Amino acid sequence: MTAYNMVLHKHGPKLYDKLTENIKEHLQEMRTSIEVAQGGSFLEELQRNWDDHNKALQMIRDILMYMDRTFILTNKKTPVFDLGLELWRDIIVRSDKIHGRLLDTLLDLIHRERMGEVINRSLMRSTTKMLMDLGSSVYQDDFERPFLEVSASFYSGESQRFIECCTCGEYLKKAQQRLDEEAERVSQYMDVKTDDKITAVVVKEMLANHMQRLILMENSGLVNMLVEDRLEDLTRMYNLFQRVHDGHSTIKSVMTSHVKETGRNMVTDPERLKDPVYFVQKLLNEKDKYDSIVTTSFNNDKSFQNALNSSFEKFINLNNRCPEFISLYVDDKLRKGMKEANEEDVETVLDKVMMLFRYLQEKDLFEKYYKQHLAKRLLSGKTASDDSERSMLVKLKTECGYQFTSKLEGMFTDLKTSHDTTQGFYAASSDLGDAPTISVQILTTGSWPTQPCSPCNLPPEILGVSEMFRGYYLGTHNGRRLTWQTNMGTADIKAIFVNGSKHELNVSTHQMCVLMLFNSADCLTYRDIEQTTAIPSVELKRCLQSLALVKGKNVLRKEPMSRDISDYDNFYVNEKFTSKLFKVKIGTVATQKESEPEKLETRQRVEEDRKPQIEAAIVRIMKSRRVLDHNSIVTEVTKQLQPRFMPNPVLIKKRIESLIEREFLERDKIDRKLYRYLA
Repeated sequence: MTAYNMVLHKHGPKLYDKLTENIKEHLQEMRTSIEVAQGGSFLEELQRNWDDHNKALQMIRDILMYMDRTFILTNKKTPVFDLGLELWRDIIVRSDKIHGRLLDTLLDLIHRERMGEVINRSLMRSTTKMLMDLGSSVYQDDFERPFLEVSASFYSGESQRFIECCTCGEYLKKAQQRLDEEAERVSQYMDVKTDDKITAVVVKEMLANHMQRLILMENSGLVNMLVEDRLEDLTRMYNLFQRVHDGHSTIKSVMTSHVKETGRNMVTDPERLKDPVYFVQKLLNEKDKYDSIVTTSFNNDKSFQNALNSSFEKFINLNNRCPEFISLYVDDKLRKGMKEANEEDVETVLDKVMMLFRYLQEKDLFEKYYKQHLAKRLLSGKTASDDSERSMLVKLKTECGYQFTSKLEGMFTDLKTSHDTTQGFYAASSDLGDAPTISVQILTTGSWPTQPCSPCNLPPEILGVSEMFRGYYLGTHNGRRLTWQTNMGTADIKAIFVNGSKHELNVSTHQMCVLMLFNSADCLTYRDIEQTTAIPSVELKRCLQSLALVKGKNVLRKEPMSRDISDYDNFYVNEKFTSKLFKVKIGTVATQKESEPEKLETRQRVEEDRKPQIEAAIVRIMKSRRVLDHNSIVTEVTKQLQPRFMPNPVLIKKRIESLIEREFLERDKIDRKLYRYLA
């Protein structure tokens, strides 16, 4: 009531000045008691006096509430409670004997805690809260800024010691541990805003300053982690260097360099290239490995996945046999490799193969090989599953469009039509007697990878029924022509040997022609067989080798015994032939790489097929644009044809010249690099 009356009667200035004087006197007494406190009791004494001062200020503020609302507000004086805080700051916290001692004590406690000691966090929290209550500038100037400077020095020295004796993985664990410790320290007894600041200090001193050395560290850095599948270390590296400028781009750069180098060694290693299926499986294993790393350790980061895809595309296309090898791998899986697998396993394998297929720049070359391998599977009845075959076609169509798979789908259509035609032939032929049973596959010339071959002389028994089928087919279809592809057929022959052994031999058509000769002869020379069958020399020698020289399949014997076959070698039926199997398959050669001449021939056919595609693209572009310069045409053509193959600029130039000669285009009379559409 007295304070109220004093203010009411205009004695506010006197009351305010007296209050200030009394608080100062009281704080000076407190300062003395704090200054004489020794060791650990220093902060305790400071805290005890701070608590007393706070309680006193709250009581005084309540008593002088009227002065706060009137006199202080009108005269723009500092409010009572804030006045008490300012005086505590100036007389206690920033006094000569307390200011430096307080900071040193706080920093020493933090250092001891970093070194593993247990400190009184409750006392630390109340002390730093006192500084925050005095104002953000007090907390920052009197504690936070020196704390960050000392921390930078501490972590600079510690990081230097660690990097000299630790592996990269061990160092990163320590860095992560320090970051976690500092985050917890802030949460326990500092301003929350300090978190980002101390984190930045640790990141700079422990990570950013040593980034290159850590990532490239010999025998334990990023490359070593990738090689040894150390997913936990990779995850830690990704998460830690996410905090560093260019951290992820540096990891990405080192990873892609390693992947390209590993891939280059893989696709140029002659030993690996000897087995196409093993080679492609290694590629798939590498892809699985790095996909797992990106998904598990790199948070499925799209930029890392894109970099990985770019690296694989780069090294896979260094070897121009990759389209052939990938097709051979699919052939192996659809032919025999997945017989016992369920549909999900087949789909998984095919999906993985499609990832490699997407990297190919010469997809049209893959198409050539795939057509050849698919034809062999279909004609020999060696497909593991029609559903899997069609699933692969759907994937190729989805990836490349209908044009890519139209001929492949035509092959399946031909097989269905052939089955119906064969049934129709036997339904219409009642006078076949005991003639051999034939199953004819009628192949549309444009859909199948058939090549002109010299027809061999079929045995009379086969020739008769074959001619009857020809008559039936041509009689039911107008404008058709049949050409027998004897190099692509198979036959089942019943054989009875002198020793009483009976078997059913599954052989090629050429092998059948050879074996049937021995129904009327005991001994034949190579010359005799060649003249009678008219089988081309190279093919005939392969047939005879498979019939006479393959252990367990040698239904013929040769004199003299040698691997090579000469014109005057003699051949006999192997009277001692035996086998545990009733059905004996002879001459089934596993899918193999092309020979060098075959490879060149395939390449030439692909190059020829590309010419009209390039010309069609040029015409489409010029018809739309009417006038275009040379470089723009090359760019546009490359963009259009890239899904099928990467056109060579030299070849594009030649096709432009050809179109000019045929008057589809003309050169500008002034600018020779400018073309005009004429048609």
